[in-house]
Amino acid sequence: MSRRHHRKPRYPEGVFPARIDALAHDGRGIAHLDGKAVFIDGALPGEQVEFRYVATHSQFDEGRAERVLEASPERVEPRCAHFGVCGGCSLQHLAAERQIEFKHQQLVDNLARIGKVEPERWLEPLRGPHWGYRQKARLGVRYVPKKGKVLVGFREKHAPYLADLLSCAVLHPRVGELIEALSALIGALSIRARLPQIEVAVGDDGVALNFRVMDPPTADDLSLLEAFARQHEVRVLLQPKGVDSTYPLWPVDVQDLHYRLPAFDVELAFRTYHFTQVNAEINRQMIARAIELLELGSGDKVLDLFCGLGNFTLAMARQAGEVVGVEGEQSLVDWARLNAERNGLGRVQFHTADLTTDITSQPWRQAHYDKILLDPPRSGALEMMPHVAAMGAERIVYVSCHPATLARDAGVLVHEHGFRLIAAGVMDMFPHTAHVESIALFTRGR
Repeated sequence: MSRRHHRKPRYPEGVFPARIDALAHDGRGIAHLDGKAVFIDGALPGEQVEFRYVATHSQFDEGRAERVLEASPERVEPRCAHFGVCGGCSLQHLAAERQIEFKHQQLVDNLARIGKVEPERWLEPLRGPHWGYRQKARLGVRYVPKKGKVLVGFREKHAPYLADLLSCAVLHPRVGELIEALSALIGALSIRARLPQIEVAVGDDGVALNFRVMDPPTADDLSLLEAFARQHEVRVLLQPKGVDSTYPLWPVDVQDLHYRLPAFDVELAFRTYHFTQVNAEINRQMIARAIELLELGSGDKVLDLFCGLGNFTLAMARQAGEVVGVEGEQSLVDWARLNAERNGLGRVQFHTADLTTDITSQPWRQAHYDKILLDPPRSGALEMMPHVAAMGAERIVYVSCHPATLARDAGVLVHEHGFRLIAAGVMDMFPHTAHVESIALFTRGR
């Protein structure tokens, strides 16, 4: 007779009580049970909850709140019906003002713990719209025969599947309210199983949807896509291969989008596949703050590292004597030059360079700069710190999308190169998420 083997559960089964002590960097509540930390999704500090385990590890466990027994006074009702399942947001259950306080504390803790630094003053957080703010996004698309429909949106929180969305409250309304319509549109296409994603981009002059098509659309498919574009007054583009293969379907002769920086009389052109900031209002405030902190004058020579297509560079060129922008991606440099030309900015130049490597031999590296701005990716700018310190600048502004790498680089500037961390603060670029965007000012020590 064969013996039946019962697989041991991967984690304790059932519902367990917990008191939440704090909020983790990713927005989950932290409880401690039997001396072990448990990260509980959907729980806030001070709350008594019942939760289920979803994973166990040697150093910590993970769980999901099933019921809140004692709610935090900071708890609010999430606006989105999909919150808790969709992975696009993690903090909709926390009051907006408390969200920015949480992000500020993340910056405080990272600077102290990683960089061993503290600014001489804290900047007031930059705040903007809490809903409908997201103007750039990559929406996943998946045809699910068992559901008899196409899913469009973000991935689920704890699974590789797409969440089954009807709308999205953080996307720009002209896109967030089109989720169901997009699902129906793609479901009617012959290539519905070969269309994995949509790049969303919103400019001051329109909304663009770039469909990644793995197979060529049929004539009927193209008719449906064009009819959708006309009905909803959005631009539809198709991308059969790499980004360079992108072409407009409707309107047939329009591919560029634009956004303005009115305070600096600058307009930037971009395309759906270019990196641009997701939150237009915070971006405008951020640029103004960076320029204010740099204290730009008409005689200043400024270096803009990781300049992209000129988001900071062109605005600074309105204030400074000369600006040099450096970016690793050649296509973005080409667009930055085009944007400078279109805005009639002559005293600005751009260079292509990999800013994660030794740049000592680069011609622009040999120059002296009065002010420097850095806006690196999440990995930070560690390789640039010795160069930044050696180029003579009296003021450095560092814009960061990851507080841990900002803290690391701040520690290097302060402890190894003698700079002072004068000011730092957070910017609410991504409301309802745990993403922390921040800005810091350094000056040469005195």
